[in-house]
Amino acid sequence: MNNQLCETNEAEMFLTVWLGILEISSGKMICANAGHEYPAIARKGGEFELIHDKHGFVLAGMAGARYREYGLQLNEGDRLFVYTDGVAEATDAHNELFGTDRMLAALNKTLNENSEKRLIIVKNEVDAFVGSARGDAALHRQRQSLRPNRAKRA
Repeated sequence: MNNQLCETNEAEMFLTVWLGILEISSGKMICANAGHEYPAIARKGGEFELIHDKHGFVLAGMAGARYREYGLQLNEGDRLFVYTDGVAEATDAHNELFGTDRMLAALNKTLNENSEKRLIIVKNEVDAFVGSARGDAALHRQRQSLRPNRAKRA
């Protein structure tokens, strides 16, 4: 995929990707990281922490780049949180980043919540931090996707 993206990348853009393939029956996950933010995990009964995985180079950045897989074991009650850089890089009016420490603190407020409520709480924490400062497009798109679907169905 990386080589194909490089071949057609006239705009010289790149993208980051975190990919995990989960075998549901065993909880085994094979993962790879192409320049993406570190995922966060909360083991059953524990708090969220970052998984400091080995990053590969971004996709579409350099033809021939190699990416290493790594394994992750998910057990019943574990929670995984993968997010865009728009969360960690959300900036307030003083040009301060939200960062992963604030993100982890927000996530740790949600230990007894379901996934939907967790997303809403993290979104609200980011929104409160950013205030009236203008966020980047990635964060805006994420905010839109975190809103519960309240459309009426016919």
